[in-house]
Amino acid sequence: MRGSSFAVAFLYGTAVFGAEPDARLVRVVDTLRAAVNPEDDMRVMREVWARDRWFTFPKVQETAAYLVAEMKRRGVADARVLAAPADGKTQYGYWTMPLAWDAQRARLTLSDGTVLADYEQVPASLGMWSGPTPAGGVEAEVVYGKEADWRGKLVLTDANPAGLKAELVRRGALGAINGFSENRALRNDRQWVNAWGDKGWGLVKGDTPLVCFSITPAQVEDLKARLAKGPVRARAMVEARLYEGEYAYMTALVPGSTSEEVLTLGHIAEQGAHDNATGVAVMAGALGTLQKLIAEGRLAKPRRGIRMLAMGELYGTMHWLATTPRKPVAAITLDTPAGPYEMPGTTYDFYLNPHVAASYTDALVLAVAEAHLSRLTPARGFGVKAFTPGTDSFLGEPLIGIPTVWPYSGTGVHSHHNSADRPETVDARSLRDLTVITAAYLFAIASAGEAEVPWLAGLTAARYEGLLAQAATVDWVKAADMGRALHDAQEQIRYREERGLAAVDSVGKLGSGDLGASKERVQKAAAAALAAVQANANLASRMMGRGDVVTAVVPAVDPKMAEASRIVVRRKRMGSMTLDDLPQSQWEGWPSGAWGMREQVALFWCDGKRTLAEVIRLTKLEAGATNFDFVGYFRFLEKHGYVEFAK
Repeated sequence: MRGSSFAVAFLYGTAVFGAEPDARLVRVVDTLRAAVNPEDDMRVMREVWARDRWFTFPKVQETAAYLVAEMKRRGVADARVLAAPADGKTQYGYWTMPLAWDAQRARLTLSDGTVLADYEQVPASLGMWSGPTPAGGVEAEVVYGKEADWRGKLVLTDANPAGLKAELVRRGALGAINGFSENRALRNDRQWVNAWGDKGWGLVKGDTPLVCFSITPAQVEDLKARLAKGPVRARAMVEARLYEGEYAYMTALVPGSTSEEVLTLGHIAEQGAHDNATGVAVMAGALGTLQKLIAEGRLAKPRRGIRMLAMGELYGTMHWLATTPRKPVAAITLDTPAGPYEMPGTTYDFYLNPHVAASYTDALVLAVAEAHLSRLTPARGFGVKAFTPGTDSFLGEPLIGIPTVWPYSGTGVHSHHNSADRPETVDARSLRDLTVITAAYLFAIASAGEAEVPWLAGLTAARYEGLLAQAATVDWVKAADMGRALHDAQEQIRYREERGLAAVDSVGKLGSGDLGASKERVQKAAAAALAAVQANANLASRMMGRGDVVTAVVPAVDPKMAEASRIVVRRKRMGSMTLDDLPQSQWEGWPSGAWGMREQVALFWCDGKRTLAEVIRLTKLEAGATNFDFVGYFRFLEKHGYVEFAK
C-alpha cells in the first residue's frame, strides 16, 4: 500500500486539497488519535458485555438504553432506542424476524449430581432461543451417535447442533447437548449456540422449541466415557419463554449541515467481548470523539451527519433499512475483535464491497488505515480481503446501495462464540486503532464535497491501476493451455477495467467534479495490462518452443449457459436469501444463501436486465471458478416465488 497518494483537509474549517495530500490525512488522523480515549472505550466495552453476555431480549433492551445514555453523556444529543418486531413472522427483505426470548434459569445435571451446565454461572451454557422444560425440569436419557434412537432423548452432538435442528425435530429429540467447539484447546470453556431455528438462524413461528445446552470439551470427554460404560440419564431444567415482543436497538447522530448521512453499524445481542462489545464501543468512541472535536472547533462541522447503529445483527439492520426514510451515502461495519498486539493473527484485514458495488470507499479505508497503522511504533501491517458474507457488510448491494467496508481481525486465541471471549482479552491499543480508523473514514466521507471529488477519484484509480497490473501476471510455465490462460487473463483485465470505471463514477455521488482524468488512468492501465499479458504470453511461448504468437482461445459453451442466456432474473427484495420461511424438506438440497458467497454474489448481480448467463460470468470473474448449478438454483427460487423471471 505504500507510495499511494491520499489526503483529507478538514481541519479548522478548511476543506481544500493542496500540496502534500498525505500530510493532510496524517493531520486528521493525528488529531483523532490524540483525542481518542481508549480507556473510556474499554469501559463501554465492559458495560455492553456485562449485559449482552446474557443475550436475552430484555438484556438487549438494557444495552440499547445504556448506549443511548452513554452517547448523550458524550454530547451526542440525538440518540434514541428503536425497536423491530420480534414476532416470528414479519419479514424485512428475506429475513423473518425471530420470536423474542427470555431465560431466567437453566441447569443440566447428571443423575449422580454432576452439573454439566448452569446458565446463571456461565450464560453460554444455554443455547439462545432454547425452549423451556416443564416446571422443575425433565429427566431423559443422554444418547450419542446418528444410529441412536433420539425420540425423547437429549442428544450429544459433535457438530454445532444448529445444523442438526431440523433432524432433531424430525426424529423427536427432547433437545441437544452441544459438544462442538471451534477451539477444543479451550477445554473448560463452551461454544455458544446462537442459531436455533428449524429453518435458519432465529426461532420463528412454527419452529419447535427444543432445549439446548452447551458443555466444555473436557466435559464432552467425560460424558462420552460414561456413555461407553452404559446408559446415562440427566435432568434438564430450563426456565425460559418465547413470545411476541420487540428486538430493541439504538441509533445516534452527530449532525451535519445537510440531511445526508454516513453510517457506522455494529451489532449488540451477542455474548462476547470481542464479538461484539468491542465493535459497539468503537462506534461510541468514534462518534463521541468526533462530536467533541467539532464542538471545540478542532474539526469543521461536516456536510453530512455521522450516524451509529447498534442493533441485532442482520435482523435489526434489515428493519432499519426497510424503515429509514433516507439511506446513508456510505458505511463501515464494526464486527471485529480488538485482539492483543503481541499475538499472531490480530492484525486487521479490510473486507471490501462486492464487485457489483465497486466504490471509492474501498480505496479510502485502505488509505486511512495506512495513515494510522503504518505510523505506529512499531508499525502495524494490515491486509485486504474481498467481500465475504457473514455480517452486516452487504449494504453495498444494488437494492440497498450503501457501499460498506468491514475491518476484521482475530483474537489471538480463537474464541469466536465461546465463553472464553471475555473483556480481559481485549487490547486497548487495538480498540484505539479501530476507533481512529473508523472516525477518520466517517469524517472524510461526511466532509467530502466538490473539492474532494478529484482526490477520491484519483485514489480509486490508483487502486485499480495496481489491480490491473496484477491481472496481467500469469504463470505461463504452469499454464496447461496457454490460449485459454490468455483468454482468461484478458477477460479478467476487461472486467477489472469496467469495475474500476464504476468505482471512479461512484465518487460522483458525493458532489460534482471532474472524473475524466481518473477514468482515463484506469483505461490506460487496462490497455497496458492487455498489451503486457499478450507480450508475455508470446515471449513465454517462444521460450518454450511453442510458436511466436499465442492466440486467445474462447472456451466451449456450456449447454447450461445456453439455457441461462434465455433467463433474466428479477429480484423482489433487498438482501440475501435465507429460505427461513420454507421448511427444509422443501429446499431440494439447495443452500439458503444467507451466508453463501457464490449465492449472494450471483443474486446481487441480478438486476432484471442481465441474462443469467451474464450473471454467471460475472460471478465467476468475481468469486472464482465453480461447478455450482446456478440455473437450477434460480429455477428453484423462482418456483417458490423468491425471484421472478422477466418476460
